[in-house]
Amino acid sequence: MLAGIKAFFDKNFSTSRDSADYEHSLKLASTALLVEMLRMDDQISEDEKKVLFSAVSAKFDLSNNETQEIISLAEEELKNSTDYYQFTSLINSHFEYDDKVHIIELLWQIAFADNHLDRDEEYLVRKISELIYVSHEDFIATKIRIQSMVD
Repeated sequence: MLAGIKAFFDKNFSTSRDSADYEHSLKLASTALLVEMLRMDDQISEDEKKVLFSAVSAKFDLSNNETQEIISLAEEELKNSTDYYQFTSLINSHFEYDDKVHIIELLWQIAFADNHLDRDEEYLVRKISELIYVSHEDFIATKIRIQSMVD
């Protein structure tokens, strides 16, 4: 199974900057952060899973199978990571500011999906926001916007 995951990763998620598939590495990095949000409060609800799946699918225009594969790969990457740098550095290097704000918005959507904001979830959004250089103003604005949608 690991050989299959590695082969898929090598084929679809090359980290070579010259590769036409470099965009896939960015998708994987973003998805990993979203998966991490799902796991933050140790209570993964079906609503959170649905929001994650929908967010990844819509953000990157993926089929259901592609979405499931990238989520699985992101879970594997998170198991082998020691921090968020490998993910946030890719985002910092290649995403425009508006795309970074959108990632923060997606993190908030997952955090609020179960109608309860856990302090660890808020901590993660704040940390990722700082690591990808999203302003505090945009951090708060996206929180308020998403929170008002679920109230």
